[in-house]
Amino acid sequence: MKRSYLGSVLIILLMLTNLTYSEEADSSDGFIFTTIYEVETTPVKNQARSGTCWAFAAMSFFETELLREKNQIFDLSEMFFVHHMYQEKAQNYMRMHGLANFGAGNVFGDVLRGIRYYGLMPEEAYSGRATGDTLHNHNEMDAVLISSLDAIINNSNRKISTVWPELITSILDLYLGKIPEKFEYDGNKYSPKTFVAWLDPKPNNYIQLTSYIHHPFYRSFSLEIPDNWAQSQYQNIPLDEFMTVIDHALAKGYSVAWDGDVSEKSFSMKEGVAILPEKEWHLRTKAEKDSICKRPEPEIVVDQNSRQKDFDTYVYKDDHLMHLVGLAEDQNGVRYYKTKNSWGIKDSKYNGFIYMSESFVKSRTVSIMVAKKALPGGIAEKLGLD
Repeated sequence: MKRSYLGSVLIILLMLTNLTYSEEADSSDGFIFTTIYEVETTPVKNQARSGTCWAFAAMSFFETELLREKNQIFDLSEMFFVHHMYQEKAQNYMRMHGLANFGAGNVFGDVLRGIRYYGLMPEEAYSGRATGDTLHNHNEMDAVLISSLDAIINNSNRKISTVWPELITSILDLYLGKIPEKFEYDGNKYSPKTFVAWLDPKPNNYIQLTSYIHHPFYRSFSLEIPDNWAQSQYQNIPLDEFMTVIDHALAKGYSVAWDGDVSEKSFSMKEGVAILPEKEWHLRTKAEKDSICKRPEPEIVVDQNSRQKDFDTYVYKDDHLMHLVGLAEDQNGVRYYKTKNSWGIKDSKYNGFIYMSESFVKSRTVSIMVAKKALPGGIAEKLGLD
């Protein structure tokens, strides 16, 4: 009888332990994360040597939306949008006589527009690796594209031909592969537009949000970042409401597409943590530098004004897009956002995910994209969405 009682106690203790999901650092004083909310998502991918994080973050977001809505895993093609967006950006670059941004970067609004105009494709129908590489490598392609455009603009004829778009399309076709007009998926034939009609993601159901005081709140504006070359619109809300949207979405089972800055030395995929330490890097001892992101430490208190100042003084910029899929707390009660990256799982503590602290997210987030249904009622009403 006594043995049975002890066995029951052990079973109960094990069950209680499993209710708390922890990912503990190697050292005893490292991070211990306890999940509050987590949204089921698809496997981590690897953008490799390409500047296409926006496409990977967006496809991860929409794959997760489809998983939530249809309870089915889809692997969507990132390079389908990359091919189309390079052509659009080339047109813009030429019309601006080379005085515009041309490169790999884009924003989530470009994907929403791309879904609306071009459709969607599964990865199996279009991988974008026509060169035979197992991983994406766009270094040569990027160099050829910009060199070709500049050569056309600067040619000695003092005018340009009407055939140059065919050259850009041909370059993209050579490096990424020609986009098929028709493909087969799960025994059925589709075009990109009929495939998106079947999946029915409805771009109008999603909204881009940001939080800056150089524009009025509860109005939209074109965010002044280089990758927003197409003048995509963002709704502007106060920082506290901005963070409320993220928390509310995750609590309701919706994920959040994230655009921000990861250039800080306190952003570490190796340790799986991103924080905003009080102690500045140049004031830290070697031991303190070596221990960055290995254990909790005091962080900067971020408010609307400090966030604005850091944005205006180039302390941070939009240099990477990822996907928020969960909310957790460390052993001190500090909140962290579990974030799905697109750098693969190698040399990554949490298999391609990173925990970004609340202070880091408050300060280093440029914008987010979220389902309109995920907005709290009061905020949706202020934005005129009710």
